[in-house]
Amino acid sequence: MLMTVVLHFATALSTVIVFRKDIYAIFKGLFLFKVNREFIFSRNIVLSMIPAAIVGFFFEDIIESMFGGRVLLVGTMLLVTGLLLLLADRAGKTRKKVNAFHAIIIGISQAIAILPGISRSGATIATSVLLGVDRSRAARFSFLMVVPLIFGKIAKDIFSNEFSAEDIPIDVISAGFISAFVIGIIACTLMITLVKRSKLSYFSYYCFLVGLGAIGWAIFN
Repeated sequence: MLMTVVLHFATALSTVIVFRKDIYAIFKGLFLFKVNREFIFSRNIVLSMIPAAIVGFFFEDIIESMFGGRVLLVGTMLLVTGLLLLLADRAGKTRKKVNAFHAIIIGISQAIAILPGISRSGATIATSVLLGVDRSRAARFSFLMVVPLIFGKIAKDIFSNEFSAEDIPIDVISAGFISAFVIGIIACTLMITLVKRSKLSYFSYYCFLVGLGAIGWAIFN
């Protein structure tokens, strides 16, 4: 549990670093206490969090049971992710912003992505693009919408006191934190670049390949 909290924090921190200018602008705009674009963006973030928060709170035990060697399920969900990304890659480009309706639908997509094998960022970005949201805005919203949820999960784990007796060497914790932080920054930056260049198909082909491999392994083993 302690390692899980550390890795979650490193991932959240990497996202905060990549989007530090956006986050600063959001907080700056909120302190003006006006219904401006920063307020609307924050409202949409909150709306997008609701479905995943509900699923995580009421169905946590059921969700955790799905992560016990369900290779066939993972493979199938990878194919679903691949299909979503492929459809999004072929969608026409628009300049739409995320509105309240979009936020709720994207939030439902994020809640479904709790299932093992579905990429959270892939599902939310693909859903945004299929709804007609601008690709750059879709990627930005996808990464920022998960930050509050990650910090919420960290707080829940800390107050659960499930790792108070653990004794993990500091070098192991440090290695996990550094690797998650560095790879998180690389992944965020790379994903944004690929989304802008309409290359979601690269991820879809990867999902198809790994998904079919996982299904084949599950069937023959």
